[in-house]
Amino acid sequence: MPLFAVHALDKPGALPMRLEHYAAHRAFVESDHLLGVRVILSGPLQTADGDNMIGSLFLIEAESQEQVEAFARTDPFMLAGVWGQVSITRFLRRKG
Repeated sequence: MPLFAVHALDKPGALPMRLEHYAAHRAFVESDHLLGVRVILSGPLQTADGDNMIGSLFLIEAESQEQVEAFARTDPFMLAGVWGQVSITRFLRRKG
């Protein structure tokens, strides 16, 4: 099954909103999805000093990019307006 990398950057100043919706986001990511995707890897992107979260990174297994787009659209961070820029790219695993 194809893999997709999802790179989502928070809007400037979104950290308070991110923290407010963090539990809902975690529950969403860790649940079994009816959307037909499987989250292989996920975690927050951080500032260079590691002090703050500034986005999210996912490696997702899905039949189509449309399924991954639906996953991203329904994530609580997207619904709450935390993420600004989201890119989805097909990924070919070479190692790991």
